[in-house]
Amino acid sequence: MKNLINLLLISITLLLTGCTSPSAQADPSSASEYIENKGSDTIVNLALAWAEKYQELHPEVRISVTGGGTGTGIAALVNKTVDIANASRKIKPEELEAAREKGAEPVEFVVARDAIAVIVNLNNPIRQLTLQQISDIYSGKIHNWNELGGEDRPIVRLSRETNSGTHVYFLEQVLRLGRDDDKTLFSPDTLLLPSSEGIISEVRQNPNAIGYDGLGYVTPDLKVIAVARSNQEAYILPSVDTVNQGSYPIARDLYMYTTGQPSGAIKTYLEWILSAEAQQIVSQLGFVPVAAP
Repeated sequence: MKNLINLLLISITLLLTGCTSPSAQADPSSASEYIENKGSDTIVNLALAWAEKYQELHPEVRISVTGGGTGTGIAALVNKTVDIANASRKIKPEELEAAREKGAEPVEFVVARDAIAVIVNLNNPIRQLTLQQISDIYSGKIHNWNELGGEDRPIVRLSRETNSGTHVYFLEQVLRLGRDDDKTLFSPDTLLLPSSEGIISEVRQNPNAIGYDGLGYVTPDLKVIAVARSNQEAYILPSVDTVNQGSYPIARDLYMYTTGQPSGAIKTYLEWILSAEAQQIVSQLGFVPVAAP
């Protein structure tokens, strides 16, 4: 009888051990390291994909990723409430100064590159524009598609909100054509939308709309405009190849910022982001890798 009881106890122990969930063993809530990552909505999907893959490889690390815009991420970095700030533009001098006043020294990492695609509805016959024409559309000098050879329809201008790094980049490099002394502004009737997905959705539904978005967000049910630096130059569509060749005129670096030189889990994570494995994810999501995968 005693032997029978011992055998039953051993069987119950094995059954309980076999029922332990593998997911519970890798539960992020039991992680010993925590990294908070916030900022650019352009980068947020890429940052989420990186975090998910990294946590599979390193279950001892938990990574929180949120958007809110470049300005939000950098403000959190300045206030030392985030470990890594995502940005689709370089940190501004005034932001850098504010960080230094609080004893922080932001360190910059270029983690990917991006083409900003100019997009219209599939039913819009316009296929190509110069940078000057795009500037004239968004500044309000051009109001109707027939001024560009299209149909007699009013132009509906869509932009990201002012807190967006994409908005700032588009203002400085497209509306102002990269001229530091240019004070051109968006037309007051430009519709400011809070997300990349919002611009995509509105252009998809509105045959009069024009918008701009990171290439990784553009879907096949939209028309991407070929862009030329001037009417004497070739019209180029955005792609990984045209960004790498420098022929597409609206392309930029994407950044992560830390407060001071990173160490520990943050340093290891950033090193992985720049690895071939992580840069393959960059390509898969429609961005341009900074290192050859």
